[in-house]
Amino acid sequence: MSQQQKYQRRLRRKRSIRKTITGTAERPRLSINRSLKHVYLQAIDDVSGHTVAAASSLNDELVQSLIEGSEGGQSMAISRAVGKAMARRLKEKNIERAVFDRNGFLYHGRIKAVADGAREEGLNF
Repeated sequence: MSQQQKYQRRLRRKRSIRKTITGTAERPRLSINRSLKHVYLQAIDDVSGHTVAAASSLNDELVQSLIEGSEGGQSMAISRAVGKAMARRLKEKNIERAVFDRNGFLYHGRIKAVADGAREEGLNF
């Protein structure tokens, strides 16, 4: 299967998911994107079209503290920390609930680690 076919399949899954998911101010949509190196997470209010909060693995102090502390499985630990950081930022804005938008990615690996990290900090999906 070529990269183009994989990408088209992901976009089809993404459209299917987005038909049913909508974020509001009280319950924003947590949209995740992953690249080969990084994980990006946004909390989006679809009604007003604004990003409520964002977190990513590009945050230097977050990544550096995790790289020093772990030897193997760094991408999973970093993904979990991104989820925790997002949950903390949403809690500061008094948001306890969210809708998880996996953006067409399969729910395993780093995507699952982000969701687990956010749940550990008390965010409800």
